[in-house]
Amino acid sequence: MFGTNANPSKDEVVLIPMTSKGAASHHESGVDETPLEDLARQPSHAYPTALDSPMWLPRRSTSSGGVGARIHRGLASEKEMTLLSCCRHFPKAIMWSFLLFLTVVMEAYDKSLISGFLAFPSFRRRYGEPKLPLTGSAGEQDYEISPLWQMGLQNAAVGCEIIGLLTHGYISYVIGYRKMMIVALLWMCLAVFPAFFAHNIALLLASQALCGLSWGVIQTLAATYAAEVVPSVIRAAILSNVNMCWLIGQLMGTGILRALLKNTSDWSYRLPFALQWAWAVPLLFLIYFAPESPYIEDTIAIMQHVDSTEKKLGYGGSSFLDLFRGCNRRRTEVCCMTWSCQALCGATLTGYAPYFLEQAGFESSKSFTLATGMYGLGILGGMISWILLSTIGRRKLYLAGLVAALLILTTGGILSIVLADHSSLNWALGSLIILMTFTYNMSIGPACYVIVAEIPSTRLRIKTIALARIVYNIFTMINNFVAPQLLNPSAWDLGGKSCLVYAATSFLCLIWCYFRLPETKKLSYLELDILFDKGAPTAKFKELQDRLANSAYISVSKAERVRNAWHGWLAYS
Repeated sequence: MFGTNANPSKDEVVLIPMTSKGAASHHESGVDETPLEDLARQPSHAYPTALDSPMWLPRRSTSSGGVGARIHRGLASEKEMTLLSCCRHFPKAIMWSFLLFLTVVMEAYDKSLISGFLAFPSFRRRYGEPKLPLTGSAGEQDYEISPLWQMGLQNAAVGCEIIGLLTHGYISYVIGYRKMMIVALLWMCLAVFPAFFAHNIALLLASQALCGLSWGVIQTLAATYAAEVVPSVIRAAILSNVNMCWLIGQLMGTGILRALLKNTSDWSYRLPFALQWAWAVPLLFLIYFAPESPYIEDTIAIMQHVDSTEKKLGYGGSSFLDLFRGCNRRRTEVCCMTWSCQALCGATLTGYAPYFLEQAGFESSKSFTLATGMYGLGILGGMISWILLSTIGRRKLYLAGLVAALLILTTGGILSIVLADHSSLNWALGSLIILMTFTYNMSIGPACYVIVAEIPSTRLRIKTIALARIVYNIFTMINNFVAPQLLNPSAWDLGGKSCLVYAATSFLCLIWCYFRLPETKKLSYLELDILFDKGAPTAKFKELQDRLANSAYISVSKAERVRNAWHGWLAYS
């Protein structure tokens, strides 16, 4: 079926049609072989009908353990695998991916503390200022963290996360994911000390800034690793759990604050900070003894092969500048905007849930109780997303989530105007914010992590995700300035009417996604490469995806054994 290459050092391809079972049809000896270099020089944005032609495959090695055989075997098995068979064949990849996901739970817990403390009586009494005019005796409502300090506490961490993301994009490429994660966790353990012993809010801000350096690494490293080692069949189910980890961490943080709400001592806010060490130390131990990667020969061969294909197709190098060259520019736009929409769709209000509900008129105890239940309902929505991502796809689910956000936020804003002096407004807003959490974590939240991990080219995945998260953090910093001003009684004091602001941004996000967000469901990274290389229109992605359904697309290259697979596909560049 495959002839022997007379010159093993020369890269070339043979055009071979693939059946639905991943088996190659017989290659007639009279058919000329087309060197990869000639194919690479063809116009990259050919007509879509060009995708009807057979896909690229390497020559199969005469040995069952050869590189070509491993690539064929890996592609064929990935096409045929079910969800359960993937779990049986890739247990190590799944296990180590979920271990790294626990670091996201830890970060979500850490970051939920500050937003929760804004509505925490003893914390506000310790670090806040008296509200004027006083609303009571030395009670919980007499103190408030000023909008300026609220913005500083939030943005100090987010700004330093950008530094961590940039550092992660370079250093992880050199030392590998395991060592990078260990360094980040060690740094976070040290950064918690100033928060635990903080006697003023300035020292607390410094601690948040130091923690931000490690948070920038943690928030993308786990998703990047999982995206590279799990097959396409379970990719959505695995990656959507990153959003679930954020929910679990937020639920734990809010639940702990709710349990300590009646405690008026300094330990009511010091203890939650100390519990961050209870997360980091066990994770340090486990990740230290973790292998560099799950060892799966066929998967490694495919990863190796995709990287070689992208080199031959002229995808550029692996620097940040390459993100804006050629077809990578479109991929970078999709990733950055997809994550930006997550920050602009009103999810900020769910992050400020206890504070938002309190400003809407709830007592502190009720606001924390509702916020705890809200995150629990969000976890249920995340579980439902496992099914939706595999059935209706990423694009439709993301668009549906934005439509739901637009309707909910518009309703909340209108009710805040119409029922401004009505006692039922509090419960109406509380119900809407809970519904918003449910729909967001069933659609936008999990779909975002799947999309930004699938869209980048393999050689630039780690840097594309880092840059997309940086753009997200920039919008988050803007949110951290605007949201306290919208909600704080001593600032703009819009209360529930602030929903209209995010309804407007959600509408803009919906327009962009409709015209620019492609569907990636059931597409391998190899198939995504050809679709982007051919400049497939967004509206035609599904049509072109159907044409590729029974094919595989790869070039040939003399693959080498991976020395350190924790670098993912970047190890082969």
